[in-house]
Amino acid sequence: MAEETFPPTIIVVHPKEKRSKCSAEPLRPREDIRFWKFPRRGPESLDRYVRLGLGGEPLTSQHRLRGLLVLDGTWRLAGKMEADYAELPIVSLATWETAYPRVSKLFDDPAAGLATVEAIYAAYAQMGRDPAGLLDAYYWQDTFLERNSSLIHEFRDATA
Repeated sequence: MAEETFPPTIIVVHPKEKRSKCSAEPLRPREDIRFWKFPRRGPESLDRYVRLGLGGEPLTSQHRLRGLLVLDGTWRLAGKMEADYAELPIVSLATWETAYPRVSKLFDDPAAGLATVEAIYAAYAQMGRDPAGLLDAYYWQDTFLERNSSLIHEFRDATA
């Protein structure tokens, strides 16, 4: 059986996002992930892509062959980027629990907020894609996997 190939995941990074604090930064060497610096777009076509966001239809294995676009920035900055990708259908994650310790003195994060790398892992799991290696450099990997073990098994069983 031939190995499945998927469109690359595109992470659009806001220029004010600090690379040193970006949970997705260790993914840069991966061949299956592209980074775009907002507001510029890369050469990849966004045909057949979906955008990860709040309030969209649930992300499922039916989206498996679609490309995934993820906005990376604080919640406030990501909100400012949304209009530039309004043509993409929004898909949403189930209720995953973050392991990333957020401490904002200025803004409240949405209750369902995840670190970017956590969101990509969750999206791959829900799409039925192999998320192996995504969390390898993530400091809170073990906590995230432990807190979400039932969801991980649920989505793994659903696509098995």
